[in-house]
Amino acid sequence: MFDVEAYMGAHRSRIEKELDRYLPPAATRPAVLHEAMRYSVFAGGKRLRPILCVATCEAVGGSAEPAWLPAAALELMHTYTLIHDDLPAMDNDVLRRGKPTCHVVFGEANAILAGDALLTLAFEWMARSLPPPPYQPGHYVLELAEAAGSLGVIGGQVEDLAAEGQPPTAELVEHIHQRKTAALIRASIRIGAAAGRATEEEFNALTLYGGDIGLAYQITDDILDATATTESLGKTAGKDQARRKCTWVEVFGLEASWQKAHALADRAIEALKPLHRKGEALKSLAHFLVNRES
Repeated sequence: MFDVEAYMGAHRSRIEKELDRYLPPAATRPAVLHEAMRYSVFAGGKRLRPILCVATCEAVGGSAEPAWLPAAALELMHTYTLIHDDLPAMDNDVLRRGKPTCHVVFGEANAILAGDALLTLAFEWMARSLPPPPYQPGHYVLELAEAAGSLGVIGGQVEDLAAEGQPPTAELVEHIHQRKTAALIRASIRIGAAAGRATEEEFNALTLYGGDIGLAYQITDDILDATATTESLGKTAGKDQARRKCTWVEVFGLEASWQKAHALADRAIEALKPLHRKGEALKSLAHFLVNRES
C-alpha cells in the first residue's frame, strides 16, 4: 500500500531545504522584511501545492529534479496569499498554522510588504526555471500569473469579501472556490506536468484532476471550519459562520458537502487513467485531501 504520509514527509523536507536555500537570509537588509518573509514561510503547513507539483512531475517524467524550484515558488505564492488574507482589511485573523499571523508579529505595513516580496520572488523563481520542450520558456510564469491574478486567486478573494453577509448561492460559492483555491492547485499540477514533459493527453487529464481536487480541497476546508477545533486547525475555527461567508456548507449542509468532496476526489482519480500505474501518488494525495483533519 502506498504510504502517503511518508511520501509527503520526504517531499516536504526537500521543499523546505529549497526554500531555505533560496530565500534571502533573515539578516539581509532590510532585516525586518526578510524576517517576516521567513517567519511566514517557515511557520508550518502541509506544503500541499509544491508536493502536488513534484508528484505530478514524477508521475509523467520519472525524475523530480526539474520541479523543485517551481514547486518552492508555488509555496511562496501560497504564503503571500495567506499573509494578505489574514490582514485586518481582509479576514482580520490573528492565528495561522498555530502561530500569530504576520501582521500581529511584524505590523500591518511590514506584513503587506512581506506578502508583496514573496509574490514577486515567486515569479523570479519561476522565471529562472525553464520548462523542457515542447513547453515554451514562459510556460511556468504564464500558468502562475493566470492562476494568481484577477481571474484567479485575487478575483476569488474579492468575490469572497463581497459575498460576506449576502444570501449564499450554489453558483456563487463554486465561482469563489474555483478561483480562490482551485486555480492555484490546478496550476501546481499543470506546472509539474510541464516539468515532467507530459504528453498532451497526460496534460489534459492532469488539468481535470487538478481542478477537481482543488475544489474538493476547499469544500473540505469549509467542512473543517464548521466541525474542527482551533487547536487542530491551527487557525480560528468557526470563522466562516461568524463572518457569514459564502461556503459550501452554508449552501448545501455538512453531509452533502462531504459527499461532493469525495465525489470530486473519485472523479479526479478517474481522470488519471491515461497515466496508468504512474499516478499512484496522485491518487493517494486525492484521498488524503478529503480525509484530512486539518
